[in-house]
Amino acid sequence: MLPAIRVQNLSKCFTLGRTGLPLSNITERAGMMVRDTVLKVKGLLRPGGPATENVYWAVKDVSFDVNPGEVVGLLGRNGAGKSTLLKVLSRVTVPTSGTIQFRGRLGSLLEVGTGFHPELTGHENIFLSGSILGMRRQEILAKYDKIVEFSEIGRHLNTPVKRYSSGQYVRLAFAIAAYLEPEILIVDEVLAVGDATFQRKCIDRMAELASQGRTILFVSHNMQLIPRLCHRAVYLEKGEVQSIGPSAEVTQLYMDRMLKESLAGDLLDKPHSGDGRARFVRCSVLDAAGRPASAFVTATDMIIRVEIDSTVAIPDVTLSAIVQTLHGTRIISTWTREVNFDVTLKPGVQTFECRLSHVCIRPGQTILLNLWMATVNGTVIDNVENAVVLDVLGDEQHNHLSTSQDHGVVYCEYAWKQIG
Repeated sequence: MLPAIRVQNLSKCFTLGRTGLPLSNITERAGMMVRDTVLKVKGLLRPGGPATENVYWAVKDVSFDVNPGEVVGLLGRNGAGKSTLLKVLSRVTVPTSGTIQFRGRLGSLLEVGTGFHPELTGHENIFLSGSILGMRRQEILAKYDKIVEFSEIGRHLNTPVKRYSSGQYVRLAFAIAAYLEPEILIVDEVLAVGDATFQRKCIDRMAELASQGRTILFVSHNMQLIPRLCHRAVYLEKGEVQSIGPSAEVTQLYMDRMLKESLAGDLLDKPHSGDGRARFVRCSVLDAAGRPASAFVTATDMIIRVEIDSTVAIPDVTLSAIVQTLHGTRIISTWTREVNFDVTLKPGVQTFECRLSHVCIRPGQTILLNLWMATVNGTVIDNVENAVVLDVLGDEQHNHLSTSQDHGVVYCEYAWKQIG
């Protein structure tokens, strides 16, 4: 059987440190583009490929096959190269080297803003997307009602999509991708934008397409979804393939590595994303008495202490600490702006604490902390996934609680009584 997708020695690199020129200076920009192209060609012809200085390899020497009717998940932390790989596969950007072969009609759903013409209405974009897939008007009309029904935005179909919210955009984009039924569907983590009910619909629809023999390649940070929906998984780290195999085995390998790397409080060697003006350099969890904790005791206070090293003064910064399960389910999200705590970073190292009161997580769980900071306009300064890992323990007061993951993550005090 010939594969539906064949990726061989695929690489994509970006040149760092180059800023764009004003659009008004067309002559200078054209000259710069020519010089950049010449330099890239020379770099590719140079023995060993492009020079390593000022070059960032987002994807490096990636090879894998996806068979017809197979569902394959892409795993990896932020910055691992997953989204870049999908953009190359979707022909949004060209590879630096390597080859891609598709056998079948390709449809893709990437980040919000990709694929639609912003000036056209939702109705018009449905027909545009179908035409790009090579479908005739009658074929698109046959699927039109299902697309509208699934997207649940029928009232807005005659509105230009540039006025859509991110949720409306994703609803329509997924409905088009799922019901115009390309033989190969590529989906990024964009589904995280939608609400939980719509995400469930999307997952069910992907499972239905897979049962019909469609080929699906998608990114997800939901470690429970990957083994349930995917036949195989590809684990990426720093743009390179770490493992390819049965989804349950690759998912477990990925989680084991996250756990191992999260045990130390030092964050300098962990993957960071953001503009880098300031960095989280250390994170630790303290118990209610302010003592360092290697595990968390359920129904007590949790103190999250972070050290930030800033290269410059940055006003109006939002800090966030997120508690999630090992499988990626968010339990608690905190951010400074919600509680009106003003943060202005100064050059140098500074320390902040967030105290979570009476955190009722069932014992037997493993929890991870993610850290995030951004400016008031939403520019991400730094983001660190899996900064700390903790096991949740019970004390004598709570040793009666079930530790089975089938009974949920969070518990509260409750009582039963008979009233009739």
